[in-house]
Amino acid sequence: MSRIGKRPVAIPSGVTATIDNGTLTVKGPKGTLSMGLVDEVVYKLEGDEISVKPANDSRRSRDFWGMQRTLVANLVDGVTEGYTKVLEISGVGYRAQAQGKKLKLQLGFSHDVDLDVPEGIEVKTPDQTTVEISGIDKQSVGQFAAEIRRWRKPEPYKGKGIKYRGEYIFRKEGKKK
Repeated sequence: MSRIGKRPVAIPSGVTATIDNGTLTVKGPKGTLSMGLVDEVVYKLEGDEISVKPANDSRRSRDFWGMQRTLVANLVDGVTEGYTKVLEISGVGYRAQAQGKKLKLQLGFSHDVDLDVPEGIEVKTPDQTTVEISGIDKQSVGQFAAEIRRWRKPEPYKGKGIKYRGEYIFRKEGKKK
């Protein structure tokens, strides 16, 4: 039994959810999100909550149960509060600058790295060493943050690179004489 799957997803006031043709659509103050539904799981709208149950007793439907409940909860959270990832850049001369729908990174390469910001995502740079990525879709916010981090992962000796806020970098000791 899935402990996560048993709990229904509460729909707060100001949010509407509809199930049509195998698609769950959630509308809220921040926007609209939709998700394709899986046949192995049964979704029910009951008043102000969405319940998710396995369609049968097969292993596959039990595997999907908890994950699908979490994806539904992510939709509801996204249209009410949104998601934010914060990246911190450390290193001499490493900088970031948001310019409209572009993000310009200076990461010690011979050229600047220019990234196009995907649709539905907002990027802010309060200072040159912090990048705040926000949006309503948790997957796209996390994916764009991972693509930025991929350009210069933190290295274990000096800790230079791009890391998530709160991430611990295991530091190694340098060579000894």
